[in-house]
Amino acid sequence: MAKNRRVVVTGIGAITPIGLTAKDLWKNLKSGKSGAAEITKFDSSNLNTHFACEVKDFDPLNYFDRKTARRLDEFTQYALAATAEAIEDSGLDPDNMSVEDKETTGVLFGSGMGGMKTFDQQSVQNSKAGPSKISPFFIPMIIPDIAAGQISIKYGFKGPNYCVVSACATANNNMIDAFLVIQQGLANTIITGGTEAPLNEIGVGGFNSARALSTRNDSPETASRPFDATRDGFVMGEGCGTMILEELEHAEKRGANIYGEIIGVGLSADAHHITAPHPDGTGAILSMKMALKTAGIKTDDVDYINMHGTSTPLGDIGETKAIKSLFGDQAYNMNVSSTKSMTGHMLGAAGAIEGIATLLTVQNDIIPPTINFETPDPDCDLNYTFNKVEEKTVNIGMSNAFGFGGHNTTVVFKKYDQ
Repeated sequence: MAKNRRVVVTGIGAITPIGLTAKDLWKNLKSGKSGAAEITKFDSSNLNTHFACEVKDFDPLNYFDRKTARRLDEFTQYALAATAEAIEDSGLDPDNMSVEDKETTGVLFGSGMGGMKTFDQQSVQNSKAGPSKISPFFIPMIIPDIAAGQISIKYGFKGPNYCVVSACATANNNMIDAFLVIQQGLANTIITGGTEAPLNEIGVGGFNSARALSTRNDSPETASRPFDATRDGFVMGEGCGTMILEELEHAEKRGANIYGEIIGVGLSADAHHITAPHPDGTGAILSMKMALKTAGIKTDDVDYINMHGTSTPLGDIGETKAIKSLFGDQAYNMNVSSTKSMTGHMLGAAGAIEGIATLLTVQNDIIPPTINFETPDPDCDLNYTFNKVEEKTVNIGMSNAFGFGGHNTTVVFKKYDQ
């Protein structure tokens, strides 16, 4: 079996609160646009938080016929829409692929929470009319792996097909598995990413009860403020990010456009608390350390980190401590930022969108900012690229994603070098 094959990214797609394509996402990240606004999808008046980073102007009928749309929860709609963009962007032609190519193309695609909207609606239906009125599509609409299944079914991809669920590390975990599957020769191409549609009363209410969300209702657009001393919690987001990962020779043989290369991955556990990160960032250190080792690089080689950076009091400090502990002086020489300041926290989709942002940072030598900074926090003293985009050579970028339960993940992207 072939091992340690090089893995590149040949296509990207995105459905986000600041753009319905990867191109629009990148444009708005560079301009520092906030996706936060008052919630429109449901009546939030009974909740402590009345705002979120909603996907705007998404019409499923632009992507599906009415019957198909009714049988897909929003998280799967987002996944299919973003994946269609990524496949077109990659130059793959599923209708004309050989049998062998179909059999060596897989889908590893995750969701942290699955079909929240459908679950909520059908629970109400059950309460009103009893279990006989529950939709026969209820189960296949809510299970987190159904996005991977639907993508496979739509395009006829018969390679590895599954979903890793690890809360807000979900997308990164699926991308890491995709990288390893290709590296080990189990597939040539993997469609990977993460998708989430958690914005309903029970979803937002649950995070409110956990005291995880910002309640800056008087200024939603400035509520996601990672590393600022006045941060008071994260802003919920939704959407999807898709990447096409491909073995290098396979991509070159078909003349694919190559955005960059994935060269290292890391995984660890905090083994500390169900929701709170380790205060010293020990799990994050282990994840980043493993990523450096598998990439075969040193701390001084990293030019940029897209931090998990959720805008929570404990999380931002823990991740900052981890970077300082592992990187030493380099922690202050490189740029870091949190694109969650613009997209909000997209939960199981976060790692995919932030991976795309990191990939484009490496490709274009443009570092997206951390917006909404006003008040310094003495415990957060790195170069967070506050408020304004910065142009700087970035050969290697790292993307972190951490999840409830103590899951830590890191992906390392490198400029493509023939």
